[in-house]
Formats: sequence, C-alpha cells, structure tokens
Amino acid sequence: MLEFKVLGALEVLDNGRVCTPTPPKVLRVLALLLLRANRVVPIETLVEELWGDNPARTAVTTTQTYIYQVRKLIDRDRSGTDEELLVTKWPGYMLRLPAGALDADKFEALVTRGRTHLEQGRAGEAAPILHQALNLWTDLPLANVPQGTILATHTQSLMEQRLRAIELRIQADSQLGRHVELIGELRELIAEYPFNEWLHEQLISALNHAGRRSDALLAYQEIRSTLHTELGLEPSTQLQRLQHEVLSNQPVRVPRLKA
Repeated sequence: MLEFKVLGALEVLDNGRVCTPTPPKVLRVLALLLLRANRVVPIETLVEELWGDNPARTAVTTTQTYIYQVRKLIDRDRSGTDEELLVTKWPGYMLRLPAGALDADKFEALVTRGRTHLEQGRAGEAAPILHQALNLWTDLPLANVPQGTILATHTQSLMEQRLRAIELRIQADSQLGRHVELIGELRELIAEYPFNEWLHEQLISALNHAGRRSDALLAYQEIRSTLHTELGLEPSTQLQRLQHEVLSNQPVRVPRLKA
C-alpha cells in the first residue's frame, strides 16, 4: 500500500519503505498532483509551477518526462492490474488516491470529527481527536520541496488549516480546565501570530484561571501596545471586555471561536 505525506517533508511510503523521488522538479510535480488529488491538473498548470512566466521551449516535453518518472514510481508495483493511480485525462493528469493514502486527507477528516464533537459540547471527546490530527504534522508542509507560486498557495492554505485545528484544540483543552498547561504554548503561538487577537484572549483567560491575574493584565497591555504601535488599532471589543472582567474580578469566560 502506498502512503503519501505532505504535512512536513514530502514522503512516499511503499508498505512502510521510503521511496521518495529525489529530483527537485519531480518532487514539485508529485506535490502538485498530491495536493490536487482526484482532480485533473492541466499540464499548463504544471508548466507554470515549474517555470513561472518564462517556460522553456521544451517545457511541455520535459514536464511529460517528469510525469513519466512519477508514474514509474507509483505504478511500478501495480503491473498486471487495470488500476493506474496516475492517469492521463484531458487537459492534463489526475492522481487517483484511495481514502487514507494522503496524510492531509486524514488530517482534514480528524479535524472535522473533532470540530463536530466540540460543537456538540463534547470537549472530552474532541480534544484527543484534535491532538491526533495535529500529531500528523512533522514540519512545514512540503518542507523538502522547492515551491513556485502555485504550490506556495497550497501550502499557505494547509498552514491556515493547521492554525484553525490548533485553535479548536486549544478551545477543547481550555474547556477541560487545562489552563496552566496551555500558557507556554499560547506564548509560543503568539510569537508566531502576534496579531491573532483570539490567541491573546486565550492567554489572558488561561493566566487568570491559573491565578495569575497581574500577568493576565500585563498580557492585555502587551497586545494593546502591539496593535497600537504596529497597526494603529485598539483591541477588539471582546479583548476589552475580557480585560474588564479581569480588572473587576468577575468570572472570566473562556473565549470561543467564531463559527
């Protein structure tokens, strides 16, 4: 059984044995086919990814050579069967993947399950599923693949999906009272996403619930200063309301994600 990983370095596993191609442009072709699995990828799209706005005169022929190398890799153990994974289909090629062959698809399915449990008020069931989904990530997506504009757009989308999954998992853990455990992680995430006000809300709430009221107020002042200095903005109404709850020693709500 072939497995494909894109949530980190691109890897191809054949019954657990690594058989990832090494030529950079073959990797790029395979990556684009994987991220558009079960959909036709026009050859013009592959050419654009490989050469941008200045394709070589032999770009189409050379791309077809890369396709041949990918096909030889993934269909080499399927001789004698009528089922090909990589098929030619106008105006390009389609990589047909069965369910569970691509880690990004597993990730999406797990996040959907976790979100459903969370929306139904079952944080205890949501949290381990979301942890499992995020454990599929080992690095930045396609970390070993040179990327043109098309692949870069896909990887940015994957990073947005990862951030959303992190937010869902933090919400589940917070609802389970794991405030102290979240503080360090939230600080690291805020360093990566300094303008994500929801993450700041979670940090302020976690600090307050952990009995660190003064640190919670300092965290509010830090995001207020960052927004004012960098963007000329004031904190959102939700953040200001949270600060008021901490200042007045009211019960502090656990901030929830917007649907």
